[in-house]
Amino acid sequence: MASSKRNLRQELISQFHSSAAEGNINNLTIILSQYPFLINETSENGWTALMYAARNGHPRVVQFLLERGCDRSIVNNSKQTALDIATFWGYKHVATLLSKAMGTQKPLIVLNKVEELENYFSRTLLDRKSEKRTNSMWLSMKQIHPDTVYILFSDLSPLVTLSGQQPEVRLCRLGYVHIQDYLTNNDKATLIFLGVDLGSKRELVNDNMGEDTKEKDEDGCIAWFALGIDAISAEEFKQRHEDCYFLHPPMPALLQLKEKEAGVVAQARSVLAWHSRYKFCPTCGSATKIEEGGYKRVCLNEDCPSLQGVHNTSYPRVDPVVIMQVLHPDGNKCLLGRQKRFPPGMFTCLAGFIEPGETIEDAVRREVEEESGVKVGNVQYISCQPWPMPSSLMIGCLAVALTTEIKVDKNEIEDARWFSKEQVIDVLSKGNQQAFFVPPSRAIAHQLIKYWIGMNSNL
Repeated sequence: MASSKRNLRQELISQFHSSAAEGNINNLTIILSQYPFLINETSENGWTALMYAARNGHPRVVQFLLERGCDRSIVNNSKQTALDIATFWGYKHVATLLSKAMGTQKPLIVLNKVEELENYFSRTLLDRKSEKRTNSMWLSMKQIHPDTVYILFSDLSPLVTLSGQQPEVRLCRLGYVHIQDYLTNNDKATLIFLGVDLGSKRELVNDNMGEDTKEKDEDGCIAWFALGIDAISAEEFKQRHEDCYFLHPPMPALLQLKEKEAGVVAQARSVLAWHSRYKFCPTCGSATKIEEGGYKRVCLNEDCPSLQGVHNTSYPRVDPVVIMQVLHPDGNKCLLGRQKRFPPGMFTCLAGFIEPGETIEDAVRREVEEESGVKVGNVQYISCQPWPMPSSLMIGCLAVALTTEIKVDKNEIEDARWFSKEQVIDVLSKGNQQAFFVPPSRAIAHQLIKYWIGMNSNL
């Protein structure tokens, strides 16, 4: 009998706390009307309903609980009050309510600044110089200039070489002399102006590909172009330059590049991928031509509606994807999932494409619930990563779970689990892959996980 009463009490506490975490005042009112003693009951980790409401940013619930006598001075097992929790998670209105309730003279100012992170593929060697894309004369001069750098692509794979005492994968930086035949005699080639070297006014370094030169034109800018060629031309080029090869397949091969070179490849690959899919006008089906240094395609049909006004089919597209580190309501566990195609044992952050007319926050909530059955409340943006597979932008967020029960949609993912902070720290710091492992440091998922556990950048 005593055991049954304890179980019933624990169930009531769990329902009360879940209602507070979800922001459901109606449920709280009903429960307290029957069981008023629950107001300051704690869970196993020492959390009260007020703490869960503060953790998930529900000012109306916090006010409701305070008015009914919830003790704001209770400390949980981590030595935190409800005010500490609201302050840590950046809920200004909640923190202000709690600080006023505790007799603080001045409203608490909560700083919710997120340090800007630099993810792989986000750094570059170039200034894009977008204002030069419409200057056809300048572009023509730069194309034949001996200092101009060309990077070659075949089937969206960049041409690379191994260089250095400890061989590293580097882009082959070609000159006009190496690629002029592909520009003049190959109608299948696609040329993209990428920008100018941020270093500027330095000599072109041809990696094992020919002579250096000191000649400069009047503006001193070293232009970079990407050139996509067909498979036959690529094979012919490799036969003449055996020290170079095309980096394929793209994943995880592209992760071998130096960070700033990877940023250049991300830009070039995404634009070349767009050209490969938009050779014909999506509006009328006619052929299109390339303009503005490779950043616009124009329909050749003079009567096409796409020639009037602004049309997003005329410009390279970026596909926004949300990727989220979902946190357990207690803050000490995170939700990770895996797809069937992943290597055995690999778990990562949940992710999905943003749908038309959808905010980042709503996309995070929808995708998490679709894939795992977990409902999400507060969402905070952390950082983003260009992902040239072929042209996505990974928008990294932290998301706070309102529920904890997992119901995996097998059509979306294979598995999803809650992992403790201790498990994740062990995997990242010790490389322990016996139970599971996470993506490498060059993936934004790794950085989101690391951001959550607050570890230093050398992991």
